Amino acid sequence: MTETEQIRAKAKELLDSKKVDCVIGYERATDGKNARPMFAYNAKEADRLIFDQTCRHNLVKYLLNRKDKVTGIVVKPCDSRAVNLLINEHQISRDKVVIIGVVCPGLVKTDWNQTGDKLRDACQLCQQRTPVVYDVLIGEPKKVEPPSDAYPDVATMENKSLDERRDFWEKEFSRCIRCYACRQACPGCYCSECFVDRLDPLWVGIRIAPPENHMWNTMRAFHLGGRCIGCNACELVCPVNIPLSLLNRKLEKDVLRLFKFQAGLDPEAPQPLATFQKEEKLGVAE
Repeated sequence: MTETEQIRAKAKELLDSKKVDCVIGYERATDGKNARPMFAYNAKEADRLIFDQTCRHNLVKYLLNRKDKVTGIVVKPCDSRAVNLLINEHQISRDKVVIIGVVCPGLVKTDWNQTGDKLRDACQLCQQRTPVVYDVLIGEPKKVEPPSDAYPDVATMENKSLDERRDFWEKEFSRCIRCYACRQACPGCYCSECFVDRLDPLWVGIRIAPPENHMWNTMRAFHLGGRCIGCNACELVCPVNIPLSLLNRKLEKDVLRLFKFQAGLDPEAPQPLATFQKEEKLGVAE
């Protein structure tokens, strides 16, 4: 059976047996070519589920609104790390989620009414093809040979001068319209009140201007330090195409170098930036 047929069969089994209230997966979008999120509540609706190289959305974000109901969910490898992240941060319970993991061939670049044949940049750099956590696995497990440099894009930016980097990000952030689509798509952004929405204290003004834009984008990146799972959902939904993943990957690289830690690989591993260890040395004057 194809991945789509296996996902449909498993979804029907879970729904018919009442083991889950809903299965979150993908269906064909209205353009007839791409995929979009889909919620199946019965076996008939499960017949609309699909999986292919256009299933780019990270569906784990939806689990935050279904904490009290057992939910089935289709996850790719990067999405599965988001599940572990939310379990680690006590946002969802493992016993409330039935994970249908899918071995991922990598996703292609897409746009409305068109799909490409080239893998997304994030998928070309991805080192995982098999979900790190699942209840049932669709497809044969695959291993990816780690590249000699897992962060070539970050290295290119690091090789620029300080002035060049500052000019680059000032130009990128100047295009930000503060729509917060990146926040809404990110499974790691779930605060009941975001710092940019607070009036007391006022962290960021409502004006759409370079200083406020810079504050918003850099603070959000730091909030994801040691937490970003590399799904690239933020960059995918950005309407002005700011390379947000470059910021996130810089922090991911630094956390990996300093703490030998990557988010979402283990639901029980303590996060380094949320954990105090007396014996740690900061490498600065004390």
